[in-house]
Amino acid sequence: MAYKGSSVYDNVQFFENYRARRNRDSSPNNSIERPIFYELLGDMKGKSILDLGCGDANFGLELLGKGAESYIGVEGSKRMFDEASRHVNGTTASVYHSKLEDWDFMNSKVDIVVSRLVFHYIKDLHTIFHGIYNQLKEDGKFVFSVQHPLLLSTIESADSSKKRTNWIVDNYFSMGERTEPWIGEDVVKYHRTIEEYFRLLKEAGFKVTDLREGMPKQENFEQKEDFERRKRIPLFLILSCEK
Repeated sequence: MAYKGSSVYDNVQFFENYRARRNRDSSPNNSIERPIFYELLGDMKGKSILDLGCGDANFGLELLGKGAESYIGVEGSKRMFDEASRHVNGTTASVYHSKLEDWDFMNSKVDIVVSRLVFHYIKDLHTIFHGIYNQLKEDGKFVFSVQHPLLLSTIESADSSKKRTNWIVDNYFSMGERTEPWIGEDVVKYHRTIEEYFRLLKEAGFKVTDLREGMPKQENFEQKEDFERRKRIPLFLILSCEK
């Protein structure tokens, strides 16, 4: 069985394995994606933030710690939502249990919408990007990351338990569903080209102000070997947009 959307996180064994993997200091999320994300966000003091696919909401607590005025997280996995609820208990943050496809984007306007490594699980981004545009205040900012399209073009390189020494890129312009083996489970993701992400954003009304492919910086790595390996292929695509 292949899991769709956030449902894979409701698998107990997967959830525990994911947390152990994600929370490593050497995780590419921590050494590559996270520093770039903060750079693109800039000053968050006094800002209201909506986080789509908030996970355990620890990112939200970090944003509040950096001066954000308010934080709302939306999470589709019940198990992950329960984790997020425990983390924000006693704070000003709020989290909601909802699939992004079902989220009501007509709530009060916010300054910033963020989403980290979520949209490659979503089949219809057209509707969601339009909803995000309407959710933002004038001059609002939208920053998100996804798995890099080069990695999702074909899952042949992912179909191995060994540490990768090379990567296969194929069927890049054949967009659509991919079933990828990940942490012991089959997970459905959706491959889009960089051009397609740009087209969808432009169609929704956004101005793309920055694009990053996760170039690693040596100061974010403890081991030189990890740094050199991460320079071989991009893992993330990170975009910053304005309304």
